[in-house]
Amino acid sequence: MSEQRHPEDTCAGHADALPEYAERVLDVAEGIPPGRVMTYGDVAEWLQEGGPRQVGRVMALYGGAVPWWRVVRTDGVLLPGHELRALEHYRAEGTPLKEAGRAAEGHLPRLDMRRARWDGGTSAEGHT
Repeated sequence: MSEQRHPEDTCAGHADALPEYAERVLDVAEGIPPGRVMTYGDVAEWLQEGGPRQVGRVMALYGGAVPWWRVVRTDGVLLPGHELRALEHYRAEGTPLKEAGRAAEGHLPRLDMRRARWDGGTSAEGHT
């Protein structure tokens, strides 16, 4: 049986229709300070439930209403298909980036995970 995605699933006005786990993932994404990121695995660890794939699935289905660019891959590679939109957000928020070398595909920067990663603490400084 295939799963269909309905447009209303991503609307903020239908948040009460979200599965409980999805609501929790989106709450964590909304709490990540501007200029900082958490990996899919970090979010799962923070929630003490699920794993990176489950968090990624939630973000793919419902993440459009939250700062989706702040939940990222652990290697710092920008989300395929959304690189330029994410890059605009990162630059506007001052998210630490590592400029791409000439050999890098598409010459797009990566996130500087050492400096950008947030541990979920009360201080936005998190990892420095």
